Amino acid sequence: MSSDLLERTGTATAVFTGIGVAAPNGLGTDAWWQATLEGRSGIRPVQRFDAAQYPATLAGEVPGFAAAEHIPGRLLPQTDHMTRLALVAAQEAIGHAGLDLEQLPEYAAGVVTAASAGGFEFGQRELEALWSRGGKHVSAYQSFAWFYAVNTGQISIRHGLRGPSGVLVSEQAGGIDAVAQARRQLRKGSRVIVTGGVDGSICPWGWAAQLAGGRLSTATDPARAYLPFSPDAAGYVAGEGGAILILENAESARERGATVYGQLAGYAATFDPRPRSGLEPGLRRTILLALAEAGVTPDQVDVVFADAAGTTEPDRQEADALRAVFGPRGVPVTAPKTMTGRLYAGGGSLDLAAALLTLRDQVIPPTVNVEHVADGLDLDLVLGTARPATVRTALVLARGAGGFNSAVVVTA
Repeated sequence: MSSDLLERTGTATAVFTGIGVAAPNGLGTDAWWQATLEGRSGIRPVQRFDAAQYPATLAGEVPGFAAAEHIPGRLLPQTDHMTRLALVAAQEAIGHAGLDLEQLPEYAAGVVTAASAGGFEFGQRELEALWSRGGKHVSAYQSFAWFYAVNTGQISIRHGLRGPSGVLVSEQAGGIDAVAQARRQLRKGSRVIVTGGVDGSICPWGWAAQLAGGRLSTATDPARAYLPFSPDAAGYVAGEGGAILILENAESARERGATVYGQLAGYAATFDPRPRSGLEPGLRRTILLALAEAGVTPDQVDVVFADAAGTTEPDRQEADALRAVFGPRGVPVTAPKTMTGRLYAGGGSLDLAAALLTLRDQVIPPTVNVEHVADGLDLDLVLGTARPATVRTALVLARGAGGFNSAVVVTA
């Protein structure tokens, strides 16, 4: 984005100036993005615990992560795996943005993130301590609340961010909803918000909870386990990780000469009607509201990053919404999360990071392993290899279990 455009859009504009990634197919933005463009998957048999006794045995786990190499020793006893991943991604995003936080006014920068499933692992640690020592420990419910607070609070404390803070919980939609909340804080006067989500629940307690939902893939071949929009779709693979993003007031970014990856042009969220009501799901309306706020018509959208549930009915609902807005095969659609699994609150923010780098590099990352689109879906799914394209506007979708729908429009 040129400086003259930043000047015209003024202080109400929110722009992205930093990206930090911890993903199953790459730790760090550059490693992840290269793997994503090359179609390299991070889905493999679970390593973090023995999953042989469970129906689902595959996951997307962040490779090569040794917490002691990235996190100060004093923080290790105070944090769990997900929080450590979030701290590493936040550190990278802040460095990526070239921010000197000490030069900002005291309350000008804050943190708004999302979490959903990571509390399972934190809770399991507490329960194991309770069972093994019989001591006094927090309840499972309290452990979830503590995890959410720790995830955001540790980022704030480590970087001295004393501005607005908050955590959103809307499952897979959370990473997008957090970014929208960050934009609200910029409109209230903040200069910089560290935002996005890092999530996951690869532990026995979390695994049992995810299996109870009935949508985890039980395939044992990583190349056949997560096939959204395919006639062979039969569930999703769970993963861990996500992206932390720097959302900044456009005027502040212009003044310090920051590199801008894109503008948050539009956002919307809706909630599905109750099951068996006969009413249309909320995704189509969500897309139209986000486009309207961005001042973008459907024909101006160059790519859609799909939610890609990986099960037949939700995939059909998403395809129906896209066809209703864009027409049959009306816009390129991609699901790079086929290389990572679904990352819960981290999934939307990682797709948003991919959308920003698509704007930068003018290439759409692929959907891997899907051989062809199921009959009747009428999607122009980017299959197999990355697709060079002229991309000025990207739409990112996320749907959370329980009825959450979120959409964000980013523009170059």
